[in-house]
Amino acid sequence: MKLSCTKENLHQGLGITSHLMTKNVNLPILQNVLMKAEGGFIRFTSTNLEIAVHCSVRGKVEEVGENTIPAKLFFDYVSLLPNETIHISTNNEVVNIECGNYKTKINGLSAFEFPLVPKVEGETTYQIPIEDFKKALSQVLFSVASNESRPELTGVLMKFYKFEGEGRLKIASTDSYRLSEKIIPVMSEIIEEKQVVVPARTLSEVSRILSVFKDEVELPSTITLQLSQNQVVFVYGPVELISRVIDESYPDYEQIIPKQFQTKAVLDREDFMKAVKAASLFSKNGLYDVTLQFDPAGGLVEVQSTDAIRGQNSSSCHADFVGQKNTVTVNYRYLLDGLQAIDNERINFEMIDASNPCLLTPESKTEAYRYVLMPIKA
Repeated sequence: MKLSCTKENLHQGLGITSHLMTKNVNLPILQNVLMKAEGGFIRFTSTNLEIAVHCSVRGKVEEVGENTIPAKLFFDYVSLLPNETIHISTNNEVVNIECGNYKTKINGLSAFEFPLVPKVEGETTYQIPIEDFKKALSQVLFSVASNESRPELTGVLMKFYKFEGEGRLKIASTDSYRLSEKIIPVMSEIIEEKQVVVPARTLSEVSRILSVFKDEVELPSTITLQLSQNQVVFVYGPVELISRVIDESYPDYEQIIPKQFQTKAVLDREDFMKAVKAASLFSKNGLYDVTLQFDPAGGLVEVQSTDAIRGQNSSSCHADFVGQKNTVTVNYRYLLDGLQAIDNERINFEMIDASNPCLLTPESKTEAYRYVLMPIKA
């Protein structure tokens, strides 16, 4: 293999594929990235056996070939090179790299040892607006369960359906203590309703990859998602990510979301967040509790917390009310997560009583986002 490539292209290809390494002592090859040169392109591939990422960049290929090279070492080294053309050649499993005054040899492994990544033929394909998708991931990924006792909750529900003749994608996650749900448009025609549970690790990697492209203008305005029986493929520009899906059924969470409420408060999001953060300093360690008191007569929401050692705090926010006086105790970290995910100056906080889930939504009707928070019961 013999090729040359700009530092920018090489750095981008490695930046996208070099994060999937796994410390699998039985398969050290998984810490390597497969580099294949042919037809004017250099194709990088990495895998952890659950997710595989391909990325192609332009380069001048003098001799076709392939080899694997330690991904992190290669990426870190390329990051230090001057912004000039990088020349790469291989001698058996040794990769020679030259750029300006820099010369190095990195010991790789044969491409024959690299796991085969089969090509997935998607049975159904969807086109999703890229900006909507990126924002939706930031609004739901934080509420995925980290405990693997219920595998389906370590994933994100993606449900494709038709609403008023147009395609929609509902993206939802829950860890049983809170739930996030975002609805975004789909550009493709949807013939029948389909849903899939995608591992959160997969979507986190998709989100990270998309952030690498944030300054580029020539890339498509949509991301392509392909579904097969047990795998999902995301395609964006020169990148293809393949992942298994989670087989377990996602819980029917709609039944826990209250449809009627005793109290509704409309608050300034920033003011409410500041009051919650102040109260959080005096919440009990491990419980992270703050108490919200809703006073429609006074037009105030009071945020309180007490710790036997540190002291106590009380602060209030002005609010517009519908309904009756009410009180609920919640986990302040979960409450702040939901408030930070809402991209709106004013938020709706709706509740029944201290024992039932609370619902946070943006005041704007155009923002299809719901955040459900379970109370801390006394």
